[in-house]
Order: sequence, then C-alpha cells, then structure tokens
Amino acid sequence: MIPRIVHLLRHGPPARTGLLLGHLDEPPRMAECPVMLGRVAHLPVRQIVSSDLRRTGMQAAYLAERLDVPFLRDPCWRELDFGAWDGQAPENVDAAALSRFWEDPDANPPPQGERWSHLCARVREGLAGLENETLAVTHAGAMRAALSVLTGLDHRAVWAVDLPYRALVSLRIWPGEPLSGQIVGLETGYRE
Repeated sequence: MIPRIVHLLRHGPPARTGLLLGHLDEPPRMAECPVMLGRVAHLPVRQIVSSDLRRTGMQAAYLAERLDVPFLRDPCWRELDFGAWDGQAPENVDAAALSRFWEDPDANPPPQGERWSHLCARVREGLAGLENETLAVTHAGAMRAALSVLTGLDHRAVWAVDLPYRALVSLRIWPGEPLSGQIVGLETGYRE
C-alpha cells in the first residue's frame, strides 16, 4: 500500500484581514504570490487544486503558471461558511454566540452557516480526490478539517495548530477507507 503525499497551503492575506471570512469572495493581495512561490518551489508538485474563492484561486493560478503544472478549482476546499457572521470582525459578533461556536462548532454553527461536520465531509471528499504530489491552496478551516479527517483529532486539537497566512502542511495519506494519514511537514514561518 503506497501512500500519497499532498501539501496544503493557506492562501496569503486577503485584501481585508481580521474578519471572519468564510464563503465571502474577498480578493487576495497578489503581491503575496512571490512569497508563496518561495514557500512551495522546492516541493515536487504535479498539479495544483484550490478553493473556488478568489483569495485562493487567483494565487493558486499564479503558482500553477510559475510551476508549469495543471490547475483546477474545487469547492470542496472552501472555508467554513460563516453565514450571517461572514465578513464581520469577531468583536462585532455576539460574544456569547461566538464562544459557543468555538466550544462546539457542530452544535452551535454560525447563524445560517455551516456545521463543522459538514466542512469535514466536504474536505474528506476533496482529500479523496487528491493525487500524489498535489498542492491544495486553501483556507485555515479547511486545512484543520483535513487534519481532523486524517488523524482523528477533534476540533479543539486542530484549532490549537497555528496556521497563519502562507502556512504549509504536508500530509501522507494512506490508501483505503476510512481515510487516514499523518503530518509529515509543517512550515508556518516565512520562506524567502
């Protein structure tokens, strides 16, 4: 049984930071692309997949062109849908409701938003479709969902992993069902 190695890269900062950005299609800061390229240029990458949102897709397209690999968009890799909170600063959201969400995101999803288990199911589907040596340019929530799906860690454990903009996680995914894997690399600092 030969495992696949895949890489998850969090997009660079969007035009506006410090907000709960889920499905809101916030544009990226394209000036970040050379830094992101420096982060992944050493990886053996055969294709790039990204969320279908602009803050990932535009940067992923830049990387695919520079690395001369195929590129496709997959909505499985979108961020958690924050519903009514999408685009809001955390301090502008009801503190008690936000606290309940962080405590148990499946029982207390954002109003009109997505449950943690739904995000995990989407990401599980996305992971199942990744080929060996794929780079997925995605969001912190989707990356944490991938860690949860592959390792069995709960939301509290994966939210304890710091995934700043441009964080890179490399995973070994074992064949079979259910999906399982392990973290084989984590880079959170800058690579210039």
